[in-house]
Amino acid sequence: MVFTIPDGIPPDWEQGDLWKAAANIPGLRILRDPGGQEARRFDVKGSGHTLLYSPTGKLLFSGGITPSRGHEGDNPGRSAIVSLVLTGHALVDHTPVFGCSLL
Repeated sequence: MVFTIPDGIPPDWEQGDLWKAAANIPGLRILRDPGGQEARRFDVKGSGHTLLYSPTGKLLFSGGITPSRGHEGDNPGRSAIVSLVLTGHALVDHTPVFGCSLL
C-alpha cells in the first residue's frame, strides 16, 4: 500500500487510522510516497486508486474498489481483484475511482 504524502506535511502525518489498519494486514508492505513521485509514475490521481499487477509485471487491474466515495462493500472493482487473485480472470480490468485528488 502506498501513502502519497503532499509536500509541506509534518512528519508522520500519514500514520492515522488507515495506516494502522494497513499495518495489521499480514504480508502487506506499506510505502511512503513523498511529493507523489510514485503516484505520478503510475498515473494514479485519486485516493483509493488500486492497481494489481501479475508476478511478471503485467497490469491486471486499475481502478476503484468502492462503488462511490466513502462506501464499503461489494462492487465490480473489489470483485475483479478477488477474482483475479483467486482465478486469474475477471469480468472487468478497470473501474472508476472515487476519492480525493492526490496531487
